[in-house]
Amino acid sequence: MKTNHILLILISLVVIAAVAYMLTSAESPEAYREKIEAERERQYKFIRFNVESPLTEEQKRDFKELNFYPIDPAYKVKARLIPVENRKVREVPMTDGSVERYIEHSYAEFELGGKTNRLLLLQSVSESDMRNFFLAFADETSGRETYGGGRYINARQDGKNSITIDFNLAYNPYCAYNPDYACPLPPKENILNISIQAGEKNYKE
Repeated sequence: MKTNHILLILISLVVIAAVAYMLTSAESPEAYREKIEAERERQYKFIRFNVESPLTEEQKRDFKELNFYPIDPAYKVKARLIPVENRKVREVPMTDGSVERYIEHSYAEFELGGKTNRLLLLQSVSESDMRNFFLAFADETSGRETYGGGRYINARQDGKNSITIDFNLAYNPYCAYNPDYACPLPPKENILNISIQAGEKNYKE
């Protein structure tokens, strides 16, 4: 058998193996739903029982559940990472008028709601893992169905030039439950003019 034929066969086998791996390792809809539900249950238990919960003891006694949109895989998007040129430290305003310092790291660009959207990924100046990012955003639901001060996502880079943003995991800042807390406000770049009907809704006492 000629060398080029052997090489072609080997390449074909590698491609077949790669496709088979992707198909078998891909997360099933059921597994994805279970993962989101488990995270929501963890959030509920933290808010309800943890000593570091933003709820007062009186609030905890009457607290029954967190409010979420139905789980929708369409709101889990793969975004392109576009590095910020000349990265600098930004002082992000807090709800109490103070500021916190974050590094302007990258933009996450993705398709959703029939358009291309872009969100600024910030990184804490004290972050030790350079693949972790803080994402604060607001959208057309903010102030109506969701907290007016925006919501957060803990995002982690999962590709060389890409990052997965799962809006089903969007959660409320502490100040949504208790105004005594100070929370970072979404930067102006992260105010979306589409509705993100995914993740946590308004907290109702």
